[in-house]
Amino acid sequence: MSLMMLGPAYNHTMESPAAFILVGIPGLQSSYLWLAIFLSAMYTTALLGNTLIMTVICMDSTLQEPMYCFLCVLAAVDIVMASSVVPKMVSIFCSGDSSISFNGCFTQMYFVHAATVVETGLLVAMAFDRYVAICKPLHYSRILTPKMMLRMCVTIIIRAGMFMTPLIWMLIHLPFCGSNVVPHSYCEHMAVAKLACADLMPSSLYSLICSSIIVGSDVAFITTSYVLILRAVLGLSSKNAQRKALSTCGSHVVVMALYYLPGMVSIYVAWLGQGIVPLHIQVLLADLYLIIPPTLNPIIYGIRTKQIRERIWSLVMHCLLDHSNKVL
Repeated sequence: MSLMMLGPAYNHTMESPAAFILVGIPGLQSSYLWLAIFLSAMYTTALLGNTLIMTVICMDSTLQEPMYCFLCVLAAVDIVMASSVVPKMVSIFCSGDSSISFNGCFTQMYFVHAATVVETGLLVAMAFDRYVAICKPLHYSRILTPKMMLRMCVTIIIRAGMFMTPLIWMLIHLPFCGSNVVPHSYCEHMAVAKLACADLMPSSLYSLICSSIIVGSDVAFITTSYVLILRAVLGLSSKNAQRKALSTCGSHVVVMALYYLPGMVSIYVAWLGQGIVPLHIQVLLADLYLIIPPTLNPIIYGIRTKQIRERIWSLVMHCLLDHSNKVL
């Protein structure tokens, strides 16, 4: 569907627009109600699941190990990531409220992309935690001290800010004198940049190079960590110890696959799939990349991590018993 067929609301202005118009998912307008229901269900699951993970970890003194602290921060980032885009998407699909202010668009863009950079940094930190726990267990408490964990988290957040601030600065200073229609369901970087009436190559190259460096170095570090972990695990004499160590790392590997595989597919389809992959497929991939990990992460950790599973069950049973006692 061309932008000229979207109706009279999608006009052109002669100066930077006061607002952008988010199309949603071009070509799938007939499925908006089902998409809204699907996204609402996933968002509710993400909010409840991640909030529950954070509550259990913060309340239980036995879950104050570095791994659980990183998981708590990851849950908070997942809530930020999903909350940055899903409410607006559902509003577009349900009520057709597709307008987003100029500043609101770039604020959304900043938080969405910064959250993805923070998340990949946290996955690196969690891989390092598992490496130290399995390969250097005697030095675990000496290496991963509370001060070291705080430094790692601050470094991860600063790195995201250093990446996103120049990018947003470059974009926000471009002249947007043409169409204000964003063929996307949120203010995705490339979708907005293509509306500028100027050469967008500097910001596009900056984004591609920096994201490739960040993701490439993070994936390389994580891969190296798990190769060393696997080598150490296979060197254990006890089959039970091997199974326990692999089980401990299993949830991390699944979460990393959920994050990196859809993300890399989404990024390279957006760059290389122009004219080959339909636009609605590109937009759907970008949308699912932001909502699937926040929805499934707490479920995976809740199912695969015995300590968290037991604490969640204990908390749920405690709440149910309290409610029953009040009713009686």
